[in-house]
Amino acid sequence: MKAIMIIYNQAHTERIEYLMDKLGIKGYTLWENVRGRGSHTGVPHLDTHAWPEINKSLLTIVENDIVDEVLATVSKINSINEEVGIRAFVWNVEKMV
Repeated sequence: MKAIMIIYNQAHTERIEYLMDKLGIKGYTLWENVRGRGSHTGVPHLDTHAWPEINKSLLTIVENDIVDEVLATVSKINSINEEVGIRAFVWNVEKMV
């Protein structure tokens, strides 16, 4: 099992919902109004007057065989408009109940 965290500009919400439905990923946790800034070229998404954009963050636990498809789709979404912002991170899940 793998944990995948996807942090994305709220403008990508429909794309992420479609990704989850398309891949049959039913379980996830969603955080809205996530503030931050990309580490290389990202502009701040701080929900302020100066930096009005805001992110969402989604965490899901999936079988290993679906990870590459999730990452490929996130990469494709990012390539359409890199300035909007989306990233995905993967961790091993050793145990869960």
